[in-house]
Amino acid sequence: MKRDLALIVKRRLPVLIFKELMATSRKSELLKIYKRLFQHFGPQHWWPAESPFEVIVGAILTQNTAWSNVEKAIINLKKQNLLSCGAILKIPDKDLASLIKPSGYYNQKAKRLKDFCTFFLKEYSGDIEKMFSEEIGVLREKLLSVKGIGPETADSILLYAGNMPVFVVDTYTYRILSRHGLIPDEISYEEIQSLFMDFLDSDAELFKEFHALLVMTGKHFCKKKPKCSGCPLEDYDSN
Repeated sequence: MKRDLALIVKRRLPVLIFKELMATSRKSELLKIYKRLFQHFGPQHWWPAESPFEVIVGAILTQNTAWSNVEKAIINLKKQNLLSCGAILKIPDKDLASLIKPSGYYNQKAKRLKDFCTFFLKEYSGDIEKMFSEEIGVLREKLLSVKGIGPETADSILLYAGNMPVFVVDTYTYRILSRHGLIPDEISYEEIQSLFMDFLDSDAELFKEFHALLVMTGKHFCKKKPKCSGCPLEDYDSN
């Protein structure tokens, strides 16, 4: 690929050809990473949930906390039969906050759950199929208009609850790509997202698996203080 790019510069081939080669190169690098992670960790079957609504609740609760804490909160909600918009809106704020306390920031998250449920009932009458029949860009903007729902949460809802081909970017994604020289230090969420969505096939299942594998890599190896020994990307070189 380096030889091809050098020829483009030397011969001043058309810009469109250059762009096609760059796209091929980036797709190749991303798929190389995906293959290594998949061979190491195997399929992740993420997101663990019994319904799309449970995925949405989990996406809101998982903000700034570990998934193990979210699981405890969801178990509490299930025991009280509170995994529905109607039930969440009826329960007093303080009682809801108490049930989701394991997830952290529980008062704030109780408010966010209620805000989402209000939006869901107003916009889609609580009909999950109706919500996910919305055009993807339109639905994303609507989700982002709900207080407390940012890009990562909105995209998690779209991908894992709605099976829509949107790539979820998180801290692990940024950390892994930047440490391996695939992105600059200063880059936006949308720019990282476009790296996957512009150069990979628009495939929700691929995006789910890839994101989950990056999370696993981040949790086990690419931590704040990296543990490179044994990492499936230990000898990966993007150059």
